[in-house]
Amino acid sequence: MELQGKIIAVLDAKTGVSARGEWKVQEFVLETNEAYPKKMVFSVFGDDRLRLYNIQQGQDYLVRFDIDAHEYNGRWFNSIRAFDVRPATDVAAQAPAAPAAPAEQAPAAPFPPASEAPAAGAESQDDLPF
Repeated sequence: MELQGKIIAVLDAKTGVSARGEWKVQEFVLETNEAYPKKMVFSVFGDDRLRLYNIQQGQDYLVRFDIDAHEYNGRWFNSIRAFDVRPATDVAAQAPAAPAAPAEQAPAAPFPPASEAPAAGAESQDDLPF
């Protein structure tokens, strides 16, 4: 899934140690650029990704993310983890130009003209059984 908007809050990074070593995660709040804006909190896991994405408050980004849920002590919690974050200016520059609108054309006829239709009882050119 993906969502585009402005980063309105950068929350404090959290770090810890697991069996695999040290880890770091940071959460960000994104607000969409719609008539009725929506807000979403997403997390970026890993110090390398945090440095790569370099997310700054007040900037527009396109965020690609996965949604998952987990249960803890009988309660369920959503987790929205970003796997790709790009500045919105990069996304706009990479978008292909919209194709030019074709000149006005008459709509295609749904059936061939009667002169081209096979005569009643005549064999059809296709090999369909019906």
